[in-house]
Amino acid sequence: MCGVSAGRIPAAYAASGRRALRVTVVAAAGFYLFRYGLDSPVAATYALFGTVALGGLSKIPGTGRQRAVVVLHVLPVCWLLVVIGTYLSVRTWSAVTGMFVVGFALAFSAVGGPRPAGAAPGLQLLYILPSFPPYDPGSLGERLIGTTTGLALFIAAEALILPGPAPPSYQERAARAAHTAAHCATLLAAPPHALTGADVRAGHEAGHALRSLTVPEAERPAGPGRRDRALSHTGLATRTLLNRLTQPPATPGDPPGPAVTAVLQAVARLATATESCLAAGTSPVASYQELVTARAHLAALSAAPGATDGTGPAVDFPPAELRRHAAVLEIADAALAMATAADLAVRGRHTSVEVAPERFWYARARAPSLWWHRIRGHAERRSVFFQNAVRIAMALTAARLVAGVDTLPHGFWAMLATLTLTRTTMDETWSTIRRALAGTLAGALVTAGTLILVGADTAVYAIVLPLWMLVAFTVGPVKGVGWAQGMFTVLVALVFAQLAAPTWQLAEVRMLDVLVGSAIGAVFGLLAWPRGAHDELRRAVAGLLRRAAEIVVATSASVAGGGAAAAPPAATGHRSLQHAVILAESAYAQFQSEPTPFGGRRRVALPEVDWQATLMAGHHTLWGSERLLEPPLMGLGSAAAESAGGLGDRVAGRMLLVSAALDPGGDTPTASVPSLDPTQAGSAAEPPGAPRLYYATVSWLGSLMTDLSRIARGGPGP
Repeated sequence: MCGVSAGRIPAAYAASGRRALRVTVVAAAGFYLFRYGLDSPVAATYALFGTVALGGLSKIPGTGRQRAVVVLHVLPVCWLLVVIGTYLSVRTWSAVTGMFVVGFALAFSAVGGPRPAGAAPGLQLLYILPSFPPYDPGSLGERLIGTTTGLALFIAAEALILPGPAPPSYQERAARAAHTAAHCATLLAAPPHALTGADVRAGHEAGHALRSLTVPEAERPAGPGRRDRALSHTGLATRTLLNRLTQPPATPGDPPGPAVTAVLQAVARLATATESCLAAGTSPVASYQELVTARAHLAALSAAPGATDGTGPAVDFPPAELRRHAAVLEIADAALAMATAADLAVRGRHTSVEVAPERFWYARARAPSLWWHRIRGHAERRSVFFQNAVRIAMALTAARLVAGVDTLPHGFWAMLATLTLTRTTMDETWSTIRRALAGTLAGALVTAGTLILVGADTAVYAIVLPLWMLVAFTVGPVKGVGWAQGMFTVLVALVFAQLAAPTWQLAEVRMLDVLVGSAIGAVFGLLAWPRGAHDELRRAVAGLLRRAAEIVVATSASVAGGGAAAAPPAATGHRSLQHAVILAESAYAQFQSEPTPFGGRRRVALPEVDWQATLMAGHHTLWGSERLLEPPLMGLGSAAAESAGGLGDRVAGRMLLVSAALDPGGDTPTASVPSLDPTQAGSAAEPPGAPRLYYATVSWLGSLMTDLSRIARGGPGP
């Protein structure tokens, strides 16, 4: 792999080959060291399978050095799993109980982000391996020595052998997007106060680069810690800022006033300071305070009729100018949120800017509290992480019970088949099992022929093993599960032929074990949430829109009624909506990762539903409601209050209709959701003398209507 031009090898094989080279070198070195150098078959087995577990079965994302760090962090967990598995294996009931608890815990650890999720299958294997004969706690020392040696060599190999180039981090992507936002704000603040088509495209591309689906899995800020949460918040705020900047209100022939220009200039400076914060760690506090001051001046300027901009007599701003004020204030709010989140991601609890406790609730929380918050949020049957953990734990427990009660020969292989072949949907599980059984049968035939021809000549097996391992771990991940199972069948035969006297029946046992493991996986794939994230995504998104509709109605009523009707965010259901957003995002992430029934990963969601728009609607509902409910709330006047309240009711009604269409009940009306032009959301006659708060509310509700209009792209209803 080192001396061949990368241009001559397909990218998929090149990446797989680099990974296979590291696994092969380490697994073979550890196995031969203990098997032939130190005459310790137990340590040799654990050195090889420890490397295969974390290097082959696990799908830890990132570069070689990033994976090395992950394996180093989970090394104590590996020791613990080997110890627990060794002592619990002596009795079937204790091994089965331990399998359920450990299996669930490791699978549920996926709530911690892509890296724990990627490491979980390999950690499962490290618990499964000592759960089978020989039941010998006395060999625990050899098992730990073999595991430690194999993983230590693997860590070194990941860091040193073809580690691969590191892609731009999410923080770097956010810094580039902030730079683009600064450029756009600068153009809007100076004549001709408009963006060119190229500038708009650059803004859209910068925002698109922050979407999770365009970010390498290892770089996604998906963990429960403060930094990951703040980086995710930074990306969302930056995308919102870019959207606002590239869609400014149209006021032809009417340049903005000095107060609007001052806000846009302050936004540009704060975006530049945010870029510096993300790139070099400098504080954006000075630019942050400048924008706070400019924003407050513009808000006061348009808060009531007859205000003055400080450069002339009091004026009554026309509706078009008030709409512009509302849009610019939303731009300022997005910029302030971006800077706060970026500073929080870089400086943590020592952030230098003001942190709103409702929006950045995690800012002062400690790591254990944040982990507990994430775990508690997903410890329910509607969470796809919980569903996956239950499914795999039950399947592994059943496989261990069958292997223990029926004394299944090489029951380890049956559990390995259950672990690797159980999928999140029944269609996917059945398709995977068919290909796996076909591949295993082909591999068993090759294995039987090899064992018959070679017999007990272990030298042949020792020579062929590393070559076959390199080919298997290169070709298997690219060609699919059928090839992987077939080649792995031959590989394990080459290993066990060097540990005990081989016979051709080894291939027969391998086939039997894979058949048993596949059957167990199919049963639990059918019984436990057989449609995976598809149905759960519809339910989660429908629940999100229902919570959002409640907040829209409550916020519109609070704004219309002034301060008397206002309530703190916690009392208006914001926490419920936050939880609904979390569940919907996790369901959407799994939905995107599930292969289609015909093979290959689903790159986009179903064509008739834009799921990403539903998530954006949830975030926009939260942010806009928090902004509008900031005290002090001034009354709108009867005409403006009636208009804002009526528009809020229409938007909430639209949310409920879309929710019912996404997740219809048994007696839900079958009529399609009527189409609605989002530009007409606020088309009712504007009440004369309406204050800024009215236009801010209408602007927020209009953006929500735009999000809702994107959900059903292909027709009148989802």
